[in-house]
Amino acid sequence: MIEQTVIVGGGTAGWMAAAAIARGLGRHQRVTLIESDRIGTVGVGEATVPSIRDFNRYLGLDEDQFVSATGGTFKLGIEFQGWNGPGSRYFHPFGFLGPDTSGVDFHHLWLRHVADGGSRDLVAISPEASAARDNRFGRTTPHGALQYAFHIDAARYAALLREQAEANGVVRIEGEVIGVERDPATGDVAAVVLADSRRISADLFVDCSGFRAVLVGEALGSGYVDWSRWLPCDRAVAVPSTRLDTMPPFTRAEVRETGWQWRIPLQHRTGNGYVFASGFEREDDAVRALSARLDTDAIAEPRLLRFTAGHRRAPWSHNCVSLGLAAGFLEPLESTSIHLIQTAIIRLLALFPHRSIDTRLVERFNRDTIAEYEAVRDFVIAHYRTSDGMDTAFWAAVRDQSPPDSLLARLEAFTATGTILYERGDLFGPTNWLAVLTGQGLWPLDHHPIAAAMPQDAVALRLKQLRDRAAAMAASLPSHASFLMDRGVRSL
Repeated sequence: MIEQTVIVGGGTAGWMAAAAIARGLGRHQRVTLIESDRIGTVGVGEATVPSIRDFNRYLGLDEDQFVSATGGTFKLGIEFQGWNGPGSRYFHPFGFLGPDTSGVDFHHLWLRHVADGGSRDLVAISPEASAARDNRFGRTTPHGALQYAFHIDAARYAALLREQAEANGVVRIEGEVIGVERDPATGDVAAVVLADSRRISADLFVDCSGFRAVLVGEALGSGYVDWSRWLPCDRAVAVPSTRLDTMPPFTRAEVRETGWQWRIPLQHRTGNGYVFASGFEREDDAVRALSARLDTDAIAEPRLLRFTAGHRRAPWSHNCVSLGLAAGFLEPLESTSIHLIQTAIIRLLALFPHRSIDTRLVERFNRDTIAEYEAVRDFVIAHYRTSDGMDTAFWAAVRDQSPPDSLLARLEAFTATGTILYERGDLFGPTNWLAVLTGQGLWPLDHHPIAAAMPQDAVALRLKQLRDRAAAMAASLPSHASFLMDRGVRSL
């Protein structure tokens, strides 16, 4: 019987796993989490995507309390600056632009409208983008609800989850794992050994030990699939600064010479970072560049993170499941770090072993996990592949690199026909791909024949209705800062 689960590593990934397993399996599963205060956490994922709301609902977290506890703000999408040349900007919104028409994705109708000479302004038909442009926010309006996510302090989120997990029976052990014992017959992890010589055994282990991957990587030898030929950025320098005077409900991603810079507004501070390629820029130069480009004053020393884009060949190996940085890493251009942890946890719960570990379930977990990483990878690479933001050696190199076949097929299909190839379960669907590809200047040569067959007046009327609806929804909302203050944030 699988009765005892040990999680190695805390942070966001570890405490998300602990809280979810305790919630799902209750007292039928003894859950222990081992972490050391001496070992810092990366604290990834200050910006999120809307799926985090589903995870929080599963855990029973009250949303207003969650925002308060994490110093959070609301997020309606990402503003990209400079990706289509100096001075350019576009918005990648959450939500949907409009309903599908006669069985074809709505964006074909919009492409037909553009071909007829209509406006190319996606912001005008997106309620989320329209609200973000005016720094407004609300969960719902008389015309419908908004799709949104959050900016959060990841360390505070982990602390909130720890509180709930321990209330549900999770036992935390302070200690550092220095050894791993394996079953000589099966190769499974039998126990982990702590620095004080304690030996902790379990039936199932969850590796949340970060890039080191103590269990799945060091002990079990699950290799790493390296994607740096497509995603050469391998460093990030991060520094917090004082909070912004305004409280924009969106993340900002701005092109830089060897990568890009993020800005994430929180209640108590601003998160800033520079993702760059060490093959094109020295670390100390990148630190200086970020420090010179902050919108507000720095309040701590910069932190440097080294990484390689990719994933474990077997995220679940033997009786060990890896999550978070132990499983893989994709730069936070589209705020997917917490989402990938969350979906892996939900996948684990769906396939959680009962009497023994069935290799067919392990294979399904690994197949679906890797497929999700690859889909997100393609979306991130598309930003680099289609960008005309800067004329530097770095940007020339990333544009010249042949993309993965799966991405090449997407880009060629969109360019030739306007069709966006996606799977129904993908995190990023037609609205997302359309916003990024057209925002970066990639326009298709055609659109769907059903959209082409529609009367021009009917197409124009439908787009006008959507513009009017988006404008009315945005106008009905309070400012983002006012919305937060009405929910107990009194310091804005």
